Amino acid sequence: DVAADAAPVDGALALEAAPAGAPRALVRTLLAVAFGTAVASFVYEIAWIRMLSLVVGSATHSFELMLSAFILGLALGAWWIRGRADRLEDPLHTLGVVQWVMGSLAVATLPVYVATFHAMAGLLNALDLNEGGYRIFTAARYLLCLAVMLPATFCAGVTLPLITRILMARGAGERAIGQVYAVNTLGSILGAAAAGLVLMPLLGLKWLLVAGALIDVALGLWLLARRGALAADGAAAPPEPARRPAWIARTARAGQGALVPTVVVGLGVLLLVAAMTPFHAATLTSGVYRYAKVSDPRGYEVPFYRDGRTATVSVRRALGTQMLTLATNGKPDASLSLGWIRPAPSDTLRRALAGDQVTQALLPLLTLAHHPRAATAAVIGQGSGMTSHLLLGSPHLRALSTIDIEPEMIAGSRAFYPANRRVFDDPRATFVVDDAKAFFASARRTFDVIVSEPSNPWVSGVSGLFTDEFYARVRTYLAPGGVFGQWLHLYEIDDGLVLTVLAALHRNFAAYEIYAVSGSDIFVVATNDRAVRAADWSVVDMPEVARDLRRTLPLDPGTLGALRLLDRAALAPVLDAWPRANSDFHPLLDLGAERTRFLRESAGGFRGLQTSRFDLVAALRGWRYGFADAPVAPPATPRPTARASGGPLREAWLA
Repeated sequence: DVAADAAPVDGALALEAAPAGAPRALVRTLLAVAFGTAVASFVYEIAWIRMLSLVVGSATHSFELMLSAFILGLALGAWWIRGRADRLEDPLHTLGVVQWVMGSLAVATLPVYVATFHAMAGLLNALDLNEGGYRIFTAARYLLCLAVMLPATFCAGVTLPLITRILMARGAGERAIGQVYAVNTLGSILGAAAAGLVLMPLLGLKWLLVAGALIDVALGLWLLARRGALAADGAAAPPEPARRPAWIARTARAGQGALVPTVVVGLGVLLLVAAMTPFHAATLTSGVYRYAKVSDPRGYEVPFYRDGRTATVSVRRALGTQMLTLATNGKPDASLSLGWIRPAPSDTLRRALAGDQVTQALLPLLTLAHHPRAATAAVIGQGSGMTSHLLLGSPHLRALSTIDIEPEMIAGSRAFYPANRRVFDDPRATFVVDDAKAFFASARRTFDVIVSEPSNPWVSGVSGLFTDEFYARVRTYLAPGGVFGQWLHLYEIDDGLVLTVLAALHRNFAAYEIYAVSGSDIFVVATNDRAVRAADWSVVDMPEVARDLRRTLPLDPGTLGALRLLDRAALAPVLDAWPRANSDFHPLLDLGAERTRFLRESAGGFRGLQTSRFDLVAALRGWRYGFADAPVAPPATPRPTARASGGPLREAWLA
């Protein structure tokens, strides 16, 4: 064995000279390292993906870039060690150093990550909103991902080839390759599960990454400390060549003696870098990839911030304003004014619905109007909780399930309490933390009302709730006479993508009507029946609902009826022959929505249908809208506004 170790370290000669079986201590040690470094690597990956989602966005294309950057680092590390492994005089020592360096680099990129927020803001402010700008935006995002991921993943790519090379050279045989990759795969699975389900909510983004780094650093130090024991077991690396200069040998011995102080100082530096890197909640939730600016922490109050299992959820308020905003990965999903949440007892002024309050109030009311005696309901997406809260204002409702995949979204929405109190306090209400598709598949029951109000479809995974296949399933969960409500935005999207969603609905529902619930949002009320039931606008007079709306301008039947935009018959000439609907197999919305978001496009055709009191669809369908008496429309939407302003003008002209 000594003679073999003294031989030139050539791949073939080393294998021929290796003993019949590798020492068990060496095998156990290296398998433990292969397992531990896999755990750490997937802790990194989960942390980096969630961190970078706050910078480059959480669309599917963003995840593709992050995954590509991670794999590229692994590939480059493996390629680099390929030509050097056989020339290493002490591969075990090299492996220990690589593990230490990998953990150190992971922590060292924390300041780089914080700097990427400002880099993204500068980039977006410099780009034109056109196809060329989008291509540059995509390439630049990839470079930002590499800046954060590449240093540590390069080291991660070195580890497995080096481990297998050591075992093969020490006589473990080809079986070692299978063992190494088996325990590495197991570590990857456990690392991903532990990071996403346990450590992320417990530690948060920054300290999750630090935890992964500490695992790698500990593995490296453990390897360096065990070299003496492994040498006694015959598992040490080849001895130093006799011709090596004496000063190198003295330096190596000094390094072994200084191991403990080095460990203490090194860990202290790593923890100091992590502690000194500012992860301000206001900065992290800036939504810089969308708004091209980084929020100053001094200008915001953030009463809620959690790094949940699937997303970072925050509630924040710009100082000097009255608006609380609930956001997912920096993207606002709901907002309410403090006056709506905790109105002063002396404030009796009735105001028009505006902003997100319009959508949050009208979606449940439109749904109830088409099924006022609904007994069971399900709502996809908690948001502010106002949809579920207002549905529970119906005295006929016996049970309501609010489904959200992220538990921190439910926790964050408590910031809007007591405006949404019934969703938390009413015994008829239950929360379901699950994927909506999985919930309906396992519920094995039907509902009178289902409202789908997820996040924007350019967020990864959300577009699956706007597909042909989803609508084919969800229609089977409607009770006889039941209605399904689907929210969809008209901003940061184009008419073609909106039509792919409506085409999917068109294929699966016998009847539907589309309402313009704001200047940039539509709401589809669909049913399996031959016609949508006529709306009963008296639902706004239900005692609990009326109490919730007592500080808003009255929602009269004429105003609510004027929100109707289209129906199935009006769209049939277009959608009957529409070539391709959005589906799980052709995810047109998922692939195209991020581009339209960057270009800030708008579904101008649909928005144009509601900008005038008179429109072609109403004329063709025989819909008539009378004049309003009030000079200001209660909901700030174009057609009711035109209707309200037209009444006084008509009276003045007739006078």
